[in-house]
Amino acid sequence: MSDKLLDIKDLHVIYETEDDTVRAVNGINLKIGKGETLGLVGETGAGKTTTALSIMGLLPIGAGKILSGEIIIENRDILKFTEAEMRHIRGEKISIIFQDPMTSLNPVLTVGEQIAEVLELHKDLDKNGIQKRVDEMFELVGIPAQRKHEYPHQFSGGMKQRIVIAMALACDPELLIADEPTTALDVTIQAQVLDMMDELKQRLNTSMILITHDLGIVAQTCDKVAIMYAGEIVEYGTLEEIFEGENHHPYTVGLFGSIPSLTKETKRLSPILGLMPDPADLPKGCKFHPRCPKCIEKCKIEEPKDVVNGTHIIKCHLYNINNFK
Repeated sequence: MSDKLLDIKDLHVIYETEDDTVRAVNGINLKIGKGETLGLVGETGAGKTTTALSIMGLLPIGAGKILSGEIIIENRDILKFTEAEMRHIRGEKISIIFQDPMTSLNPVLTVGEQIAEVLELHKDLDKNGIQKRVDEMFELVGIPAQRKHEYPHQFSGGMKQRIVIAMALACDPELLIADEPTTALDVTIQAQVLDMMDELKQRLNTSMILITHDLGIVAQTCDKVAIMYAGEIVEYGTLEEIFEGENHHPYTVGLFGSIPSLTKETKRLSPILGLMPDPADLPKGCKFHPRCPKCIEKCKIEEPKDVVNGTHIIKCHLYNINNFK
């Protein structure tokens, strides 16, 4: 787990429309080692999916633009790759599981044909070899191989998500991006899918970025956690530092206050007041200051810098090298 697989440096991404320029990602830095799982956490609109699409090279053509930064995988900056070069690594070295499995599956092709297509593009296998691998992938995710001849509408939501996971893992990618893969599923199916993904990750030694807004899922699955707000990483650390440490960004504190506790009896949860700022009109200074209960005057005019303590990083004016131990 010590070898670095992915290194994102100072990534800035915008969406340009006729009316506005939306600043979706604003200078994030992320690292993930081989075999590690990173939880990318934040509210809707924080920039999590845009980060994933940037890694995959799937930003909307014309609207989405990477202004600056580097996305380095195995010492190569993939932002400098041509589309033809990206097609070679997309699906083979890096795969993504999208939030809604039905939008990822073609309704007029059998599910087996759709997994076979990935193998045809990336693996040097004959027809028998491809069908054998398709059968293996179905069994791997707990679906009988004979169902490969069926169509997406013949499967339940949880089964469709398993098929999408099988498709993503068919070429044994080194990095798997899971973009809220359990949001559309009920709680019991969520647990099954998460357990399966964790088991497959351990078996195949795949690195994973798990995008979610559910801290419970993060606690169950991840090794490291990045808290994202308004296109920035406001806190980063190991699972223990985020869940058991004493020092936290006020936004992280707000996220924890918004979920029920199994050990404390409370009549009411403590939601974060206000709304995520408009990314086309971000506030000056700290992006979180309009909603922050600990806001000081400095927060309104000066953007905070990262305060680092080992692997734990907090971007907040409340902390400095002396009081962040």
